[in-house]
Amino acid sequence: MAVTDIASRTYDHSFRLDPIVRSLLDTDFYKLLMLQMIRHLYPDVQATFALINRTTSVRLADDIDEGELRAQLDHARTVRFTKKELIWLAGNSFYGQQRMFAPDFLAWLAHFQLPPYTLRRVDGQYELRFEGPWTHTTMWEIPALTIVNELRSRAAMRDMGRFALDVLYARAKAKLWAKVERLRTLPDLMLSDFGTRRRHSFLWQRWCVEALKEGLGPRFIGTSNVLLAMDNDLEAIGTNAHELPMVLAALADSDADIASAPYRVLDAWRAHYGGNLLIVLPDAFGTAAFLAGAPPWVADWTGFRPDSLPPIDAGEQIIAWWRAHGRDPAEKLLIFSDGMDVASIEETYRHFDGRVRMSFGWGTNLTNDFRGCAPDGTRGLDAISLVAKVVSANGRPAVKLSDNPAKATGDPDEIARYRRIFGSAGQVASPVSV
Repeated sequence: MAVTDIASRTYDHSFRLDPIVRSLLDTDFYKLLMLQMIRHLYPDVQATFALINRTTSVRLADDIDEGELRAQLDHARTVRFTKKELIWLAGNSFYGQQRMFAPDFLAWLAHFQLPPYTLRRVDGQYELRFEGPWTHTTMWEIPALTIVNELRSRAAMRDMGRFALDVLYARAKAKLWAKVERLRTLPDLMLSDFGTRRRHSFLWQRWCVEALKEGLGPRFIGTSNVLLAMDNDLEAIGTNAHELPMVLAALADSDADIASAPYRVLDAWRAHYGGNLLIVLPDAFGTAAFLAGAPPWVADWTGFRPDSLPPIDAGEQIIAWWRAHGRDPAEKLLIFSDGMDVASIEETYRHFDGRVRMSFGWGTNLTNDFRGCAPDGTRGLDAISLVAKVVSANGRPAVKLSDNPAKATGDPDEIARYRRIFGSAGQVASPVSV
């Protein structure tokens, strides 16, 4: 496969529109897994998603031209799943399972279109919202984030000359390869790319994935990006996300139903998927609260993906819970993916080596680490903490508490209500960088 000259491609924006969203497969694998379940169980639920910039010091509406943003969003709405993509989804095996996606679901995908959006400028930020059926608005999350992040990167590089761009990417490549060389020293490492949503660009993520495939060999186990998995003959990696318990809690009619929402989600999930897809994401409303109320059958699941506590603290908490439930942690799996970079991967790996099976999802610090790479010292390429979250379901507000209060989202009164239901045990406030 020929390696794209990213610097030249970035410099030569002679296209009428250089599309950021090239394919609806250019998304995280868990979106498709969740979508199949959502369509089956909740086809009539209406859900609204919204862009949230947690790095409030960065004024996105000052950096990104509104006309360019609308053009990219409008283009994304014209993209459809291709026959080749649907055949690959139908015929490929995922997590060792054939026919992961049902024929009627794939037939429905053939006609799928991203729904309309609303966009306006508010105090230097963009208010970007997607309202409609949950089956459709959920699929805007990843494209919206990739569009905004890549437009911000393009804006920061717009005035760079050809040689400055060449130096920029040369430094970024060297920086990533130095990380790869460090990770090679971890003999039993299992690492995957989780960097789609806040990547520098599609072309850069593709370069990173191809570099990891060559540099780490079998220790690089796959990518969450479905298009890159297809194009590079890699495993598509992913399970489920916070939006599932957030929506079910929003639809609940009582505090008791809110408290049980995380477990009802898992019960529905295990009816659809099995094996290594039985991964618990425990922190939507706090890991301590989740573990305190978890049904006994959760202990039989394959593993956990702690997301917003410091990784070692989270891993120790979950290992203690497994032991309390008579399970051998050495037979279980922990997936660490929150803000991981080479140093935290090394530290976490060495701390748990031999005690539990581990896998690492490497995200923003893989696909958008340009700190110190710009020849003129500009910081406009530094990654920011940008998310697209479900904010309401059937008109009711949706809430995420997180183990890190700085990541909480939702109406303040509803956040307070959820904290009365779930408590604040185990929460650790820390700055959110990515």
